[in-house]
Amino acid sequence: MSLKIGILAAGITPDDLLPEFGSYADMFKRLFRQAGFSFDYLTFDVRDNDFPASARDCDAWVVTGSKANVYEDLPWMRRLKSLILEIYNADLPTVGICFGHQIIAEAFGGDVNKDPKGWGVGLHRYEMVPGGGPGAGMTGFTLSAMHQDQVLVKPDSAKVLAYSPFCPFAALQYDDRILTFQAHPEFDVTFETRLVKYLSGKSVPEEKADQALEGLEQPAAATDSIAIAQWMAGFLQRENSPRHMPASAKSC
Repeated sequence: MSLKIGILAAGITPDDLLPEFGSYADMFKRLFRQAGFSFDYLTFDVRDNDFPASARDCDAWVVTGSKANVYEDLPWMRRLKSLILEIYNADLPTVGICFGHQIIAEAFGGDVNKDPKGWGVGLHRYEMVPGGGPGAGMTGFTLSAMHQDQVLVKPDSAKVLAYSPFCPFAALQYDDRILTFQAHPEFDVTFETRLVKYLSGKSVPEEKADQALEGLEQPAAATDSIAIAQWMAGFLQRENSPRHMPASAKSC
């Protein structure tokens, strides 16, 4: 039986880019497919108050990015935080990306706000904390970033898995139930380039956008999105999780 993933869509692609690239939910489906995984999906537009009836409506969950700020504390955000805690208490795995990373941190008592360093845009490199991550020799990764908010104070229950000088809490894990990333594995170089150009001089300062485009337009520009998708998929499927491994495997 295929894993049923519920996508909690907290935002959507800008209108000008939507026809070509699809929604954020579409991007996650495409990324998992490119990484070799075939899942079933249910999408809930939580920003429009479209919520599942229960945490157990799906086997695993993904919380997407959004142009919204978690500290706006809108009614749908409060409802989403309650659902995140319900999913956690139901012992179901969750992945959170960008806004998802931030609102999960808020739900567990962290603090999110605008970072004094300003916007993080373009390709960013993150280093793994020794002993963190999926193993297999991963020491760091590069992903597309698009944020001016960050987790400034992490929840006590969150373990830091990856960091950078710009983003000290780039990847967090809560027990074996929640895995979150500040950057966007679902944004490939083509989409990130188009998005930076679209937002330049609007929400993103032109100088920041130009710096990001210098890196994005290099011939060797690339992300580690497939490797991160494999990590996320393994987490959502509870692979390598001692709690969900057979007894014989635990003793190996």
